[in-house]
Amino acid sequence: MSAIEVSVVFPVYNEEENLRPLIAELKGVLSGLALSSEIICVDDCSTDASVSVIRELQQQYPELRLVRHSINSGESAATATAFAHARGDIIITMDADQQNDPADIPALLKALAGFDGVCGVRRTREDDWVKRISSKVANAFRNWTTKDKIADAGCTFRALRRAALAEIPVFNGMHRFLPTLMRLQGFTVTEILVNHRPRTRGVSKYGLGNRMFRGLVDCLAIMWWRRRCVSAKRVQG
Repeated sequence: MSAIEVSVVFPVYNEEENLRPLIAELKGVLSGLALSSEIICVDDCSTDASVSVIRELQQQYPELRLVRHSINSGESAATATAFAHARGDIIITMDADQQNDPADIPALLKALAGFDGVCGVRRTREDDWVKRISSKVANAFRNWTTKDKIADAGCTFRALRRAALAEIPVFNGMHRFLPTLMRLQGFTVTEILVNHRPRTRGVSKYGLGNRMFRGLVDCLAIMWWRRRCVSAKRVQG
């Protein structure tokens, strides 16, 4: 087992107002776990003071790490970068907008027993009606095309075993299909209900144009990959 047991990771793009309260919440939750931990922020070329805030917070939280992109690459790329830099045997993925509730982390870790991944399902969506409707349509189409069943693919609040992520393909939109990609490679994934909070600071980076329609096209690519993928569990230990 590595020196770090749990890595909490999230992409950051212009979230300066959310970082201080989020890191403080995470620190409180992680301090209550009997596990060594780290927090990794992947800055995706923020144009606000996010990087300065993270560097300031590092003086207070030595377990906080900053990884920076040289070009703006999107959430999937930031997630892949986090996976590459995380040292924990378990990786918790979440958003930086404070809509995920760090208090759910112990439940995610508990549910991980016997599985390779646990995905959050938002108990009550605290988003506008456009996001709620588009997510329902996208989830239904996604499950139909991929032959998988994920209740809330848009929720990136997850607990994952790092060993199950070694051969995950990296592409724009990967973070939405991560549970399916893991299952196709022979790993086990379950789901649990988690809290969802309204965004009170900052601005959402997603809308109908850059989320729903691109996601529907991505489903067709997953259909092809489903037929061609090679199991990551092909070698006996």
